[in-house]
Amino acid sequence: MDPVEALRRIAFLLEWRGASPYRVRAFHTAADAVRDMPPGLVDAQEARRLRGVGPVTAEVIAQASIGETPTYLARLEAEIGPAATPGWLLVEASEGDCHMHSDWSDGGSPVEEMAQAARALGHRWAVLTDHSPRLTIAHGLSPDRLRQQIEVVADLNTRLGPGFRLLTGIECDILEDGTLDQEEGLLARLDIVVASVHSKLRSEPGPMTTRMVAAVRNPLVDVLGHCTGRIVTGRGRPQSLFDAQAVFTACAENGIAVEINCRPERRDPPDDLLRQAAEAGCLFAVDTDAHAPEQLHWQSSGYARAARAGLRSDRLVTTWAADRLLDWAAHPGRRSMTRSS
Repeated sequence: MDPVEALRRIAFLLEWRGASPYRVRAFHTAADAVRDMPPGLVDAQEARRLRGVGPVTAEVIAQASIGETPTYLARLEAEIGPAATPGWLLVEASEGDCHMHSDWSDGGSPVEEMAQAARALGHRWAVLTDHSPRLTIAHGLSPDRLRQQIEVVADLNTRLGPGFRLLTGIECDILEDGTLDQEEGLLARLDIVVASVHSKLRSEPGPMTTRMVAAVRNPLVDVLGHCTGRIVTGRGRPQSLFDAQAVFTACAENGIAVEINCRPERRDPPDDLLRQAAEAGCLFAVDTDAHAPEQLHWQSSGYARAARAGLRSDRLVTTWAADRLLDWAAHPGRRSMTRSS
């Protein structure tokens, strides 16, 4: 076990236990800091000089660099036992990610860099989901820019070669009346549409429920993104209020996947709503919502939460092969075939 693997494993186990998101993110940050270091002995003091590495993560790095199981990791594994194993198996079964951004909207990296990072992680596919027009603060894509991006993705796939495919997509705003913030004909050309609420997050539960149910009943939608819109770090943001039973029942009836958003500051949906969506029979997409290549590693946290909720790979579209995913997204009968697929 090398330092990066040890740090990622600790982050996963901390997520499994529901530890502070700051703590989980600290281990991912340390893994990012050490990933480009050459193999071999790393002294703890040397590790401390790396940006984002503190005394605890430095000791993990030092111990793992000489082939030892870090004390911190061994203690976590002993305390948790085999209970977290199903989550780790889901991590290993992951095929792709339905939600990531590039510098075409509010991401920090070019499309090709995000695709290459997803492939390096072992994904067979990933969906490029930059924002839609009305989210101007995130430089959302106008119809013309989205058409251009579709062409860019097609060209990139010819150069990426076999074994990985970048899929076209969008994170499309759900407008106040439940309609989608993009031309319907253009949305129909995309492989995957993630629909999310980004405005009027503190609406009354009634209007918010109506808004969300209208969106998930739209046959162009595939995934309901970060359903509560909450932020659990810093000054935070309270979760939106809506009739979860009505929304998740609509998702299940219409074959829509509920996103398990892996961003540490989101953990969306919260555990109680995640269990409620599972009981409603929903499918799920374990998505990083990555805005930079290193954030693609956050997906393990989502799988920890999925396993803790009792979900298996047949309910997680991000463990499906690309052909199965695309058949689900495009199949006109998916509304009635979801549970048996």
